[in-house]
Amino acid sequence: MRYAVGLGRDDPVKRLERRGISRREFLKYCGLIAVAMGMEPAFGANIARALTTKRRPSVVYLHNAECTGCSEALLRLPKPFIDELILDALSLDYHETLIAAAGEAAERALRQAVNAPDGFVCIVEGGIPTADDGRYGYIGDHTMLDQCAAILPKAKAVIAYGTCACFGGVQAAAPNPTGTKGINACFADQDLQAINVAGCPPNPLNLLGVVAALLAGEELELDSYNRPLKCFGVTVHEQCERRAHFDAGRFALSFASEEARVGWCLYRLGCRGPLTMNNCPKALFNDTNWPVGAGHPCIGCSEPNFWDSMSPFYEYEDSPPGGTL
Repeated sequence: MRYAVGLGRDDPVKRLERRGISRREFLKYCGLIAVAMGMEPAFGANIARALTTKRRPSVVYLHNAECTGCSEALLRLPKPFIDELILDALSLDYHETLIAAAGEAAERALRQAVNAPDGFVCIVEGGIPTADDGRYGYIGDHTMLDQCAAILPKAKAVIAYGTCACFGGVQAAAPNPTGTKGINACFADQDLQAINVAGCPPNPLNLLGVVAALLAGEELELDSYNRPLKCFGVTVHEQCERRAHFDAGRFALSFASEEARVGWCLYRLGCRGPLTMNNCPKALFNDTNWPVGAGHPCIGCSEPNFWDSMSPFYEYEDSPPGGTL
């Protein structure tokens, strides 16, 4: 998947330097993105070139049925921060949470971005309510369903950011009265295939990695759920720092136990790591930690229908993948 990008007025590297981000810091951060994508750290130089091209890609970011947690995760990027990287290295022309405009001014900004002559990339957060012609979700005077149907086919590339946009998320949990669907399920009858960056919330490094890969002209290999294999090709269990305890049969039996405190396996406390494809143990949130590292079981949030298929949470199956307890 490839797309053309819009022209910028200034050197992106100089813009970052004016904001106090040195070239060394920027390259280090691009190396983190490369590692998150399952690439060698040296590939960070390619990502840096992609993110600092003078032809800045125009990005339209849409919100549907969601909690805005995906945007909140993006806003908490470690340095370089969101305004230094996303707003300067890219051209974020519309985002319903970050935009200063409201009402007709916001609608006008969206129309201008969608009709830009050099095209745009569309990032979508949130599932799409489809029941009753989409009347369970409105943006202005049009439904989320209508807005997506009008905008997504025009995009050079579409990225579903977060499990709600990918698979419907909590809104699609049984009995799903609003008929919420992920992007690809909603538009299955059209020639529209979004790249799914799943998670609740997803790690923003994965989003930046996908954007950088597209800018660099890299072909993204996707799994059967349209998730990039670089991010979602290995189970959480296989990468987990507690894996040795699992293999040795050392399991914490309560969150208050000494075994949990010293890092024994959380499988008996309901960890869904063996069933979950994600790079969480390698791509730390805020460059700091991830759920199991912080003492909480994986709940399988990057998997389709995890609210139904992975629950009840905090309960375990007698026979984990690869053996019995």
